[in-house]
Amino acid sequence: MKFVSPDRWNLVLLSVALIGLVSGSVLWLAGYPLFAKYAWTGGVIPVLLALFVQIIQSLKRGDFGLDIVAALSMSAALLFGETLAAAVVALMYSGGSLLESFAEARARREMSDLLSRVPRTATRQNDGTLVEIPLDDVVPGDLLLVRQGDVAPVDGTVETGSAMLDQSALTGESMPVRLGPGDAVMSGSTNVGESFDLRATHLAASSTYAGIVRLVEAAQKSKAPMVRLADRYSLLFLVLTIFMATIAWWFSGDPIRAVAVLVVATPCPLILAVPVALVAGLSRAAHYGVLIKGGKSLEALARIETMIVDKTGTLTDGRPQIVSIEPLADLTTEEILYFAAGLDQGSKHPIAQALVSSAQQKGMRLPIPNDLLEMPGEGISGKIDGRDVVVGGVDFVTRLANGSRLDLPAKSNGSVIVALAVDGQLVGLLELADTLRSGTAAFLSGLRRIGIKRILLATGDRQAVAVAVTEGLDLDGVRAELTPEQKVQLVLDEKTNGPVMMVGDGVNDAPALAAADVGVAMGARGTAASAEAADVVLLVDQLDRLLPGLEVARNARRIALQSVGVGIGLSFVGMVAAALGYLAPVQGAVLQEFIDVAVILNALRVLNTVPGTTSKSIKGSDQTAGQVSSRETVG
Repeated sequence: MKFVSPDRWNLVLLSVALIGLVSGSVLWLAGYPLFAKYAWTGGVIPVLLALFVQIIQSLKRGDFGLDIVAALSMSAALLFGETLAAAVVALMYSGGSLLESFAEARARREMSDLLSRVPRTATRQNDGTLVEIPLDDVVPGDLLLVRQGDVAPVDGTVETGSAMLDQSALTGESMPVRLGPGDAVMSGSTNVGESFDLRATHLAASSTYAGIVRLVEAAQKSKAPMVRLADRYSLLFLVLTIFMATIAWWFSGDPIRAVAVLVVATPCPLILAVPVALVAGLSRAAHYGVLIKGGKSLEALARIETMIVDKTGTLTDGRPQIVSIEPLADLTTEEILYFAAGLDQGSKHPIAQALVSSAQQKGMRLPIPNDLLEMPGEGISGKIDGRDVVVGGVDFVTRLANGSRLDLPAKSNGSVIVALAVDGQLVGLLELADTLRSGTAAFLSGLRRIGIKRILLATGDRQAVAVAVTEGLDLDGVRAELTPEQKVQLVLDEKTNGPVMMVGDGVNDAPALAAADVGVAMGARGTAASAEAADVVLLVDQLDRLLPGLEVARNARRIALQSVGVGIGLSFVGMVAAALGYLAPVQGAVLQEFIDVAVILNALRVLNTVPGTTSKSIKGSDQTAGQVSSRETVG
């Protein structure tokens, strides 16, 4: 059996109520008041019956809402002959339900866009032919063709040439990005340039976009504490409404005043504004690449006072970068990188892969290495263009080269020196380090601006490295050499001072993320464990995206509370006026629906949130800006 969708059913009820109201009004103006009452009643009965069914279903779930007030007001109006008022309430109620559905759909716009773009198939290249296959059949290593206008089906890398990709659905960035050979492609990105070859690196189920879809679906099913609070207050408001209606009837002796009170209270902004504002906040945050797992997490995010952040892969880029290249012979810096990266193609060591990646980013065509021999943890030797090449630690390279000790240049804490020898001669040194993410200082400054009172670094790295990397940053403390258990304890200790947010990306961060009031995971390269434990996932590896997410959350909560306060206040004033006889039932119905429309439109303002500090301005700042604060350092 195929059921009618809620939106279509609301539209049917609205049409019935509208026909009843209009036809009754025409009959009344034509001088047929009795038939007018029949028409008005005929427009009310279907809406009232549907409402009773909905109330019974809600009561079975244990939900007590203000739909009961709507049913009481229509029933009382019919009972006491106020059929026009009943018809107006029926029209406004069915129209309000449709408006609420529309508002929620509008509020979910960004999240719905993410879900609607899921690709179903991929085009795989097989021996020079193209085959359309189901998405689940793609395996790592497959060579896929991504045509212009296609959505990248799985995570992968650009095989040859270049790719122009629109990542706005994932990151919020309006400008497309150009990627070259070897660059990572996120599934869910849209190809806005020429067709390109994509080398799959993940299964569809474990790709970035599939994870995002799962998180979005979970977020849409959640219910925030503020919404639950609204549900409880709606029961209190129901009792207050019935009490005021009874008192008005008791002291005036006029049952119409009781009807007017019930009508003004139908329905209540309390149950309309909160869910619309929170869903709008979830959607708006997704626009900036911040996926919040439901209203509960958004509400908690809005109240954060302390942030604890991991270092490697979170505050820093997490991948070694070349800091400097020092020639020791006649080779240029480009030639040193050419030989070192060319040979390191044969190693999976992170330092080796960092050198290869750096050379590829510079557009170098690396040669194929031969006669490779790797000593794990020390280095690798082989031939490049027919020349003997050795790359690795300084002691390893000098031992295989000329055997003499080398006085190393001064290096910063946390950096690594890689030596290169060619044909038995030491020819260069490369210094690599895990550097801060671009714009870190401006990001921390933005956190202070929006009210984050305390910012701490928590890392398992050595104390000297942690202090050196964060020098010049506005932190309140550095906690180094921490085990996962000690990170959890730090989170619990800080929670005594207020709500705490933990930001991390590794498996070792997952317990601390779960212990915090809000856990934030770096979603693009972060582990599945951290993303699962987190309440918020950054869809791209850009820590500065958290700032607009925080601002959206705070604005959503503020607007929700504002809508509730103003809406309830106006409803209460209207109820008092109705109880005193200043509002007739029809006037009360019209007034209340104006209030409902106003609070829903006000809640939708969350979609227009424009963070005070955008990611663009953050990226423009250098990482050492800002003053050094007085900090606690604990090893």
